[in-house]
Amino acid sequence: MSSHSLTAERRNDNKHSSLRSLRESGRIPAVVYGSQTENIPLSVDAKELVKIARTGRTEMFKLKVEGSSDLNVIIKDFQKKGGVWSHVDFLQISANKPLKVRVPIEFHGTAEGTKSGGVIQHLETELEVEALPANLPASIEVDVSHLNMGDKLVASEIKLPEGVTLTASPEELIAHVTAPRAVLEAQGDEGTEEAAPEASAEESKE
Repeated sequence: MSSHSLTAERRNDNKHSSLRSLRESGRIPAVVYGSQTENIPLSVDAKELVKIARTGRTEMFKLKVEGSSDLNVIIKDFQKKGGVWSHVDFLQISANKPLKVRVPIEFHGTAEGTKSGGVIQHLETELEVEALPANLPASIEVDVSHLNMGDKLVASEIKLPEGVTLTASPEELIAHVTAPRAVLEAQGDEGTEEAAPEASAEESKE
């Protein structure tokens, strides 16, 4: 479990003008919810939120809400505008209850197939897993260096940390290495098909 904590203030006004004023003052509108608590509109310090987010969106931490007991939460969802946080949802969780979340994927290594001209495509950036909050990783490392031309990596092939279970489809395609020649040939075929109507138009003029 993370030792980090974040202090939040309650808010009662949801008007756009009030939310804009909050953001201009360096605070971010937020809400906390869960099976053990009512939905509570909040605001948090923008700089402190960024520090918490750097430790990982799926890591549990303490949310200190004025007038309430400390809550164990994770960052469940968020919105950004122009790269700046504009709203965040906190989910209250139990330390003893497994949690299903989507964890960011960190790709490592240079795919073997790219050394001979292949192109690697990362088709997923997150992986759905389940674990006790204390076991949830901030991210899941995926090594793609073994992928050769034409190889595919599916969810079931990813090595997960101890205590973490895959809940995504085992066949979910995570990454693959494709040959650029095949892409160019496909594009060339499309160009030929598009050119045909133009040729017919010229012939009709004659």
